[in-house]
Amino acid sequence: MILLRRLLGDVLRRQRQRQGRTLREVSSSARVSLGYLSEVERGQKEASSELLSAICDALDVRMSELMREVSDELALAELAQSAAATPSEPVPTPVRPMLGSVSVTGVPPERVTIKAPAEAVDVVAA
Repeated sequence: MILLRRLLGDVLRRQRQRQGRTLREVSSSARVSLGYLSEVERGQKEASSELLSAICDALDVRMSELMREVSDELALAELAQSAAATPSEPVPTPVRPMLGSVSVTGVPPERVTIKAPAEAVDVVAA
């Protein structure tokens, strides 16, 4: 069984380690106990959206980026699980489409509305 909390914890740990930061530094910045953050990273505790927001802020990572990485990990885990169940079929590699970039200037970020176009784009408020 694939546990979302484990995938989320793995991604959070990788983000922290990429920055060369300790659990103590991030827990202090996020204002969450070191033990609880450790449990979240190990997939032993479910993090609330408020806690995830605080951790993302402490890591200076957008929650959407975190969730995108978790989503990619989940897709790979599902493919691996599917391949293990039916080993005779080839396993397709998931492909995330390349996203075009759009720059938005002079608009407060809270006023940007994004509607799903025919072609997906990343919107960056400058």
